[in-house]
Order: sequence, then C-alpha cells, then structure tokens
Amino acid sequence: MPGPHSSTLPLLLLALIAVLFCGLAVLPGHAAPAEGLAMHGEPALPAGFTHFPYVNPQAPKGGSITYGVQGTFDSLNPFIIKGVAARGLWDIQFGNNVYESLLVRNRDEPFTVYGLLAESVETPPERDWVEFRLRKEARFSDGTPVTAEDVIFSLALLRDSGRPHYRTWFRKIVRMESRDARTVRLIFEDGKDRELPLLIGLAPILPQHAIDPATFDKSSLDIPVGSGPYTVAKVDPGSSIVFKRNPDYWGAKVPAKIGHDNFDEIRFEYFRDRNSLFEAFKKGIVDLLIETDPKRWAQSYDFPAVEKSDVVKQSFTNNQPAGMTGFVFNTRRPIFADVRVRRALVQLFDFEWVNKNLYFGLYKRTEGYFDGSDLSAIGRPASAAEKTLLAPFPDAVQPDVMNGTWHPPHTDGSGTDRAPLARAVKMLHEAGWTISNGTMVNQETGQPLSFEILTRSSDEERLALSYARTLKRIGIEVSVRTVDSAQYERRRIAFDYDMTVATWTASLSPGNEQTLRWSVASADEEGSFNFAGAREPALDAMIAALLNARTREDFVTAVRALDRVLISGSYAVPLFHLPADWIARWRRIVPTEITPLTGYRLDTWWHDDTVQ
Repeated sequence: MPGPHSSTLPLLLLALIAVLFCGLAVLPGHAAPAEGLAMHGEPALPAGFTHFPYVNPQAPKGGSITYGVQGTFDSLNPFIIKGVAARGLWDIQFGNNVYESLLVRNRDEPFTVYGLLAESVETPPERDWVEFRLRKEARFSDGTPVTAEDVIFSLALLRDSGRPHYRTWFRKIVRMESRDARTVRLIFEDGKDRELPLLIGLAPILPQHAIDPATFDKSSLDIPVGSGPYTVAKVDPGSSIVFKRNPDYWGAKVPAKIGHDNFDEIRFEYFRDRNSLFEAFKKGIVDLLIETDPKRWAQSYDFPAVEKSDVVKQSFTNNQPAGMTGFVFNTRRPIFADVRVRRALVQLFDFEWVNKNLYFGLYKRTEGYFDGSDLSAIGRPASAAEKTLLAPFPDAVQPDVMNGTWHPPHTDGSGTDRAPLARAVKMLHEAGWTISNGTMVNQETGQPLSFEILTRSSDEERLALSYARTLKRIGIEVSVRTVDSAQYERRRIAFDYDMTVATWTASLSPGNEQTLRWSVASADEEGSFNFAGAREPALDAMIAALLNARTREDFVTAVRALDRVLISGSYAVPLFHLPADWIARWRRIVPTEITPLTGYRLDTWWHDDTVQ
C-alpha cells in the first residue's frame, strides 16, 4: 500500500526537474537565440521590431541617384588588397548594395546588430562560440539559396585570401560547424575577443557556387553575384558603374531593411579631380556632393541652382568621436624612428594660421583619437583603473598626457610666431640634431633632416606646402609629391612614403579595427591600416583590454588608456575636423527627417519624382 507521502513524490520530482532545466538558461556556455546582439548590455530594440527608428518606412521607391567620386577603379572585388574596387558594392558610406551580411548595425546604438541574412544569433555569456540561423527565404541574385556552407566558405575564403582585417579576425575561429542547411556554429579558442561574434555577423556572405577560390585574390571586373538589393547593370572600367534594383530581392520585408534601398538605380561617376566633380554637380550630372572643403562650402555655392533653392546645403549632426586626421609619420623610415623627432615636428603645424587663412575658421583642431566623446583622454586625468592597465608600460605615456593637461601647440595665428619654432629646435637638439649653415642636420652624421610628403589631391598638396614652409624656417627640407589615386593607393598599401595624410575614423565602439591600425603584428602586414608602422607593446595590451571588456565602464577605461598611448607616441601631426557633416544635394534627393546617432545614412534617402 502506498505510504502517506507517496502521492506528492512525482510532483516533487517534476519540480526538481523543472528547476534543473530552468537553471540551464543561466549556466555558463548556454544561451538562447535572439534577433539582436549588443557589444555591451542588451539590444535597445524589442523582439519583433518593425524597422529601425531613423528610417521612413513609407519612403517611396523609384527614381535614381548619381554619386560623384574622385579617382578610378579597376576591380569589382572589394574584399582583397589587389586593385582599386568600384564604390557601392560593399561600402560603409554608400551602402552594401550587392553583398550582405548575417547581421546589420542599428545606427542609433553604439554597436548593436540585428538579423539580416540570419533570423537569429546565439552566443553564451563567455562568447566563446556563436551560432546563426539563416532565414529560409534568403537568396543570392541568381536565385540560389544562401546556406550554412556559404557562410563557412566565405569566412574561410576571407581568412585565407581577403584583406588583412578579415585574416586577423577570422583566424580566431578554431572550428566551423554546419549543423543543418540553415544553421552554422563557429567555435573560438576562447572568449577574450568579445567583439568577434558581432564582426562575424557583419562579414560579407559570398556564393560558394559562383566563386573560384584559386582566383579570388586576383583583381577582376567579372560581374559579381551577391544577395543584396542591387545587381551590377553596367561597368565602364575606371569611369562609371551602374547598379539596378533586383526586382526579385528576397529581403525587402526584413525589418532591418525596411526604409532602405529606395532608388531603382544607383550610378557612380568617376572624376579625375575635385574641381571637375564640383562642376558636374553644379550642372546636375551628380545629384549629391559630400563636402569637406570649408573654402568651397563658404564661397562656391553661389550658383543659380542654389539661389533658386534647387540645390540645398545641409549640415548633419554626428555623435561619433571625431577620429584623427593627420600627417602620419612612417616610423619604418629611420628618420622618424625617434619619437623625440616626431614630437618636435608636431610643434610646427600652425593650425591657427591655416584655419584662418585657408579654411575660413571653420575647422576644429583635432587633439586625440576620440575627440568629442566620453572615450577621449583629452582634459581628463587618468583614473586609477587606467593607471593599473598602463602600469606594466611606465614609459608609454607622457606625464602631461597622463594627468590630462596635454594639448597640441597653440600659435598666435600670425604665421610668424617664433615660440613653436624655438620649442621644436630645442627638442630636436635634445634628439641629436642641430642647425648648420641654415640646414637642420644630424650632429653625428651630418645628414640633413629632409623628407617627402605624399599627397593625392590639390587640397592635400596646399596643406602640405603650408606645413613645409614652416619646417623650412628651421632648416628642414620637405618636398611635396602629388600622385593620382591609383598610384597613391599602391604606395599606401606598400607603405612607400615618408609622410602622408591619413585618417583614422572613430566610433562609439572601437574594437578589432584598432588591431589593424596599431598592433605590432600589423606593422609589416602589407595593406593594413598601420600607416605609422607602430610597434608599441602597450598599444597591443590596451587593444586586448578593450576587446575583453565586459562592462561599459571597463571598456571606456581601456579606450582612454589607448588614446593616451597613441597621443604620447606622436604617430601623426594632428590636423583638424569639421564641426558637422556637410552635404549639398539637388532637391529631388530627399533625406530622412531623423538623423541617427552615428550620422546620416544615404541608403535610407529617396528620390522625389515630383521635383525635376
């Protein structure tokens, strides 16, 4: 006969089993599929969101847009270092029109991604693996389904033959598993790189059936097959490329694509120089111009179409850090290997005179690598947490950078201020240089301090000549050489320059791109963005710290410490940045009413058919 408590035993067992199974959700190594993934914290958008907050979900479809770009192209493969790829294929500025990724960024959050080719993403708290579930409707432009095998093929191909940043990221994957036709799991050696699942989610997914791995790393003008909303309709090598909307595009109703891809046709026209591009815009051949020249913005938009309001000048706010544009020192060159020489030459850029006389006072001086954000070290003493990170590298940060008092040199703006010249001469003397017969020479060898500045436009050339004139006042001979965009790109990839103008863009969530810019390993990797040839172990350590940060607080600490090491290394002469993003557009091109956190998005604009 059953005991007095026997009837409750099954209930107790069921309760225990339920507790155990519920507990699995929070045990290490377990996760749940989700529509989005944030670098830190949780995604801002709820499950089942209908569209991103800055798009117009009712934006009309149709019409065309013509962009103008300076330069040329000889390739339709944007994923390799050989050749100069056409714009618009896979393009952070003009949109990923031909190729797509598993996930896509919401530009109203610092770094959060949501499903595109993938309907869900899953990763544990440790982030030592990630799993994607593909949408069953996802198709390439030739109608072939996108499969887990395409994902594995793409990551392996980019790892073996792609640009350096792909090789750096994807070699951290130790195993790739196709669990079924629509599910792929990627396993990492560890979870130290917490950005890696997001970067994999943003990788281009290529069609295995349409690509020969043996020739992938060769420049080619073969028409590509992608899964994106547009296909390549016409190519005039070096001169123009036309994209047409794919009427059978599979993803038009995906929430992350609502309000995007509104033009039926996208055209890129190439111009040899900025002046011819501007003239084409004035004639209406080009629909939209991204303006970066303060002089032209202030003086040249006085043609009839502007006066009649057919052309609109517009400023857009951008809450991203300003980033760094500067004359970069190639420290691979012996002349710039000594940081004391670099620090002395930083003293000799007269921003106040240049801004007033060349740029109508419209620029702001750039100081560090993350200006205008909470990630910047400028004006902030190092916290105790920063000092702990930097403690193993006692010589990596200057005292004034550590205590937050460092700023770039300031002049009286007259163009003849002698104070910065005197400081530079004194600093160079301490580094072993002296002025002899009007020439700055090495005290031991007698070698003159001279170098070449490589430029690619008349604007850069004008700026470099201004800097060269100041340097000549203390006996430093500088030649300025301007080359076309194709030659410039070849020389940049090979690090074949003494000094050039470089830009390192910044975001609210810097990550693995810093490895390609500043790590010891990237210094000699052809095609990397380590333009300066930096080989400072402290930089590697700070990058590792920001990649491994689990909280926003730890992340900010690591980025500020990175900023301090970069500033102290004087890898570039800081130049300037615009206070806003400037765009001139013909009125037929219409922007969204809401500008997202990270700035305007051209792939959300549309054509107004009622405006001629």
